[in-house]
Amino acid sequence: MPYRPNRHATTAVLALSLAFAATCAPAADTAAPSTPDNLGAARAQIAAKKWPAAVAELRRVNDAGSAEWNNLMGYSLRKSATPDYAAAEKYYDEALRIEPQHRGALEYSGQLYLITGNLPKAEARLAALDKACRLPCEEYTDLKKSIERYKANGNKVVAK
Repeated sequence: MPYRPNRHATTAVLALSLAFAATCAPAADTAAPSTPDNLGAARAQIAAKKWPAAVAELRRVNDAGSAEWNNLMGYSLRKSATPDYAAAEKYYDEALRIEPQHRGALEYSGQLYLITGNLPKAEARLAALDKACRLPCEEYTDLKKSIERYKANGNKVVAK
């Protein structure tokens, strides 16, 4: 006699399979996730120091749920010919809310705090980088050197 699965057992297995698939499926998102492809054009503008074009490209991508997108927006606004430090801080803070150990946002917000004369906050970002970096990392080293130059120059920013 051939094997015939119990109809109730088959229904239960099917229901469990569907429930498992539903919980494992990625959540629907209104913005495309940041990938190297969708941030590539913005990175190219940043590399060329074309800050308004970088900001425009980031706005076009509009991935405010991404830590990297927020970090790049903060960086571009901070580096602009007419910097918007308040907006840059907002974007860095959002990047760190999304990803508290985002090394770029930690370093760049530390640099921002030096520019705005807030040494304690810059040092707090350095301490956070110390915990975020498993080995010595470029972000930690760069911010540490900037803080040392800042202090050696009478608490004034010194260009690299």
